[in-house]
Amino acid sequence: MRACVLHAQEDLRLDTIAVGEPGPGEVRVRIGAGGICGSDLHYYFHGGFGTVRLREPMILGHEVAGTVDAVGAGVTRVAPGDRIVLNPSRPCFHCAFCLAGQANHCLDMRFYGSAMRFPHVQGAFAEALIADAAQCFKVGADISVGQAAFGEPLAVALHAVNRAGSLRGKRVLVAGAGPIGSLTVAAARHAGAGEITAIDIVDATLVGARRMGADRTINVAAAPEAMAVYEKDKGYFDVVFEASGSAKAVVQAIAVAKPRATLVQIGVCGETPVPLNLLVAKEIDWRGSFRFHEEFATAVQCIESGAIDVLPLLTETVPIAEAARAFALATDRTRAIKVHLGFA
Repeated sequence: MRACVLHAQEDLRLDTIAVGEPGPGEVRVRIGAGGICGSDLHYYFHGGFGTVRLREPMILGHEVAGTVDAVGAGVTRVAPGDRIVLNPSRPCFHCAFCLAGQANHCLDMRFYGSAMRFPHVQGAFAEALIADAAQCFKVGADISVGQAAFGEPLAVALHAVNRAGSLRGKRVLVAGAGPIGSLTVAAARHAGAGEITAIDIVDATLVGARRMGADRTINVAAAPEAMAVYEKDKGYFDVVFEASGSAKAVVQAIAVAKPRATLVQIGVCGETPVPLNLLVAKEIDWRGSFRFHEEFATAVQCIESGAIDVLPLLTETVPIAEAARAFALATDRTRAIKVHLGFA
C-alpha cells in the first residue's frame, strides 16, 4: 500500500508500506479521505513545531475515514464493508488521567502522526492501515468519507465548547476562522449561542465562518477599528474562543471580553505577552482546550444526524499522487479552508 511519508522538511514521498492481517481486537481499514491539519503543515513546511521535531520518516495525518476491509478475532464493533471514522487518539486507559476521565491528558498517549515521542507514532495518510477496533466509529453508507473525515477536527471544536460551559443565549466571539475556528462557530451554534461573531484577517476564511452559522464576520486587518465598539463599557462578549494562535488576537480577546467572561484558548502561539492587569480587573476565566475524548463520539453523531453540516468547509479533495500540491493549497488561506487527500 502507498503512504504519504515525510522524510524531512518539504520531502514528502509516496512510499510503499506493508499492511498485514488484523490481529485480535484489530481491524484493517481502507482509507478513503484524510484532512490536512495545521500540525501536518508544520511538519511538512518546518520539520515540526516548537521542540517537537521530525527525527525519522513519519506517515502524516490523523483526520481520516474509510471502510473496514477485514476484522480480527473478537471484533464485533464493526464488520467488513462498514464505513467508519478513525479516532486518532490511543490513550493507555491505565494512567491517573485516563482513570480520572481525562484521557486527552494521557501520560502514554499515542496519537496518529505525532513526533512527540520516539520512535514517532505513524500517521494515517495511507491507503490502508491496521487499527484497534475501539478507534472505529461507524457511520451510515449515506455519509461520504469526506464528511466523515471531519470527525476529528469537529471533536476538537466540541471539546472547546464544552470547556466554556453553557452557551445558551450568550454572546460569543470566535477569533480565527480557519477550519477549527469555523467548526467552533458551528459547535457554538449547536450549543445554543445567542449571537456569534467571527473575526479573521482573511476574507476567504470568514466566508466559511458565515457558512457555519456566524451572525457577523469582521476582517480585523481591513477594518481594525470595527472592534473598538466591543471594548466599550468593559467589553461585550460573554465567551471568547481564541482559535488563531496569534499573540495580538489574545490581547484583543481580553479587551472585548466582558467582566467575568470565559476565554477558551484553542490556538497555540508559544510565548505570548498578556495584559494581566486587564485579565485580573475583569475577572476573566481563561481556560485551555486540548484535543478531545468523549467528544469524538458526539462529533460523529452530529455529522451522521446532519445536526452539523461540515461540507461547506471542504475546499478540494486532492489525490495522494498530488500530495505536494495539496499541502501547498492547504497553507494558502486565500484559496482554501480545508483540503483533503483522496485515497480511492
